[in-house]
Amino acid sequence: MASCWQMIRGWSSLFVVILTPLVLLPLPLIINTPEGKTAYTLFIMAVYWVTEAIPIGVTSLLPIILFPMMNIIDAKVIAKSYMSDLLLLFLGGLLVAVAIERWNLHRRIALKILLLVGSEPRWLMLGMMLATWFLSMWISNTATTAMMIPITEAVLQQLKGTLTTDNLSDEAEDVKGSVEKQKIGDSEKANGTSKPEPEEPGSPETPREKHYRLMCKGMSLSICYAANSGGIATLTGTGPNLVLKENADKLYAEHGLSSPVNFASWIGFGLPLSALVLFVCWIWLQIAFLRCRGLCQCCTSSEEKTAQGKRVKAIVRQEYEKLGPITFAEGAVLFWFIMLVVLWISRDLGGVGGWGDLFAEGSVSDATPAILIGVCLFFFPSRLPFRRRTHAPERYSVNGIPVEVDDDDDYRLKPLLLWSDAHSKVPWSLFLLLGGGFALSEGCKQSGLSAWMGEQLEVFSSVDKWGMLFILCYLTAAMTEVTSNTAISILLMPILTTLALRTGVHPLYYMFPAALSCSFAFMLPVATPPNAIVFSYGHVRVVDMMSAGLVMNILAVPLLVMATGTWGDAMFDFGNIPAAFLNSTSALASQA
Repeated sequence: MASCWQMIRGWSSLFVVILTPLVLLPLPLIINTPEGKTAYTLFIMAVYWVTEAIPIGVTSLLPIILFPMMNIIDAKVIAKSYMSDLLLLFLGGLLVAVAIERWNLHRRIALKILLLVGSEPRWLMLGMMLATWFLSMWISNTATTAMMIPITEAVLQQLKGTLTTDNLSDEAEDVKGSVEKQKIGDSEKANGTSKPEPEEPGSPETPREKHYRLMCKGMSLSICYAANSGGIATLTGTGPNLVLKENADKLYAEHGLSSPVNFASWIGFGLPLSALVLFVCWIWLQIAFLRCRGLCQCCTSSEEKTAQGKRVKAIVRQEYEKLGPITFAEGAVLFWFIMLVVLWISRDLGGVGGWGDLFAEGSVSDATPAILIGVCLFFFPSRLPFRRRTHAPERYSVNGIPVEVDDDDDYRLKPLLLWSDAHSKVPWSLFLLLGGGFALSEGCKQSGLSAWMGEQLEVFSSVDKWGMLFILCYLTAAMTEVTSNTAISILLMPILTTLALRTGVHPLYYMFPAALSCSFAFMLPVATPPNAIVFSYGHVRVVDMMSAGLVMNILAVPLLVMATGTWGDAMFDFGNIPAAFLNSTSALASQA
């Protein structure tokens, strides 16, 4: 019986792949319309995305198969959705992120922040969250979490001890041993061979051990929560942001208008909200786990506090000193990174100027500087040309491990970024996911399925728009706990666009909160990769993440609604619906 059940579980993915189209087959047979056929494709993709019966990126290729076969959209037309201006913008940003990782610049930034915040647990937590939050705006949330968690673990090891040391050399040995032990643990986790430390049965937990355990939970959760919060601050921070941008651009283009959603406007709306969510998260994690007891300042003796502070500072300083002085390559990557951000922000300054005005209207976009800087990284030298190396070999990172440049020829120039690095670190499946989402959205629009779903949702027209925002945000935050946040945003954006047009609401008023709610994945390990990485270290149980994440979801949504109704309204003028949208609303009403 057990072996039979194991076989069923082992073959479950194949069963889902085969049975889902068969079970849903009556839908296009009974409703033999473009809407019914598109709904058939949508349901199949939704099931595959949720169950991950086949890789998410592969599922995203189904529209280019099913839409032409069912005579919804021609293959040549739908194929264009898989490479757009927005995906090139994302690619340019990722290339800069890969260069930052390659030369270990992200680790230098994180350790420098930790050196500045102090050694008290609450300030250490804030420092770790700030470093994670800032880095996750520009590089992958997953990579940021994977880099920050080992640093957090090493710091927690130092906070665990309470005995003072008079000899700093002994302290350094303790630090060194802790770091080496942490590296071994990280290697075991990466290889899947780590084992939990055995606990002595029946040994009661002391109050200090209990408070240390709570602090480990809080510190660990702070990393993944900060990574999720940082993603909403920038346009390229996470997938749902790009989905909103693509849908908004298409919507405005169809009505002959210029989209107000660009990198600068997103920073203006998302950055303050992201910082506010981060601050509330920091306060909540202190209340939930630190509780100002045990190893916190008010209940720790001055001798213990001094010893803990020395140990923590010693390990952070030692890790920072391992990086050595900043190299030419690190400085060059930092220069190109700052240059990209400046070009993104200054292209369109909200109608008051910008370098984009130097070109014909609509001829350049945020993808232009992104690809320009990305290309520069492939030929800009990683050290000064015509200068022999007189210092230690330059360092960069491969899979998070610092390595040295092989310099058989001191005069040979190596660029800041190699194609092998880009090939291995850029998440190419995410491009397919975004492209498949854009293709699915186009199919829903062309077939009329989006209009039909929007018509069915008119029952919510009597609901106050503020109440509607709360419903949408909480519903989206709940759905993103169990499936890909990008997939959820792909499914929701066309529906919300039509719903807004039919109910006489500014489309961005619904689209912005729904897209940002997709990043409020605080409750489950499966919700986002950062949550899963933190969970794998063993400090946090599912119930811990659910209880802390539930409160974060409850608190984050009102902040989002407040941001939408205040500075969001001031930036995008949600109360003033463009006349072209009103005409579209009238047309939809007459069709109904």
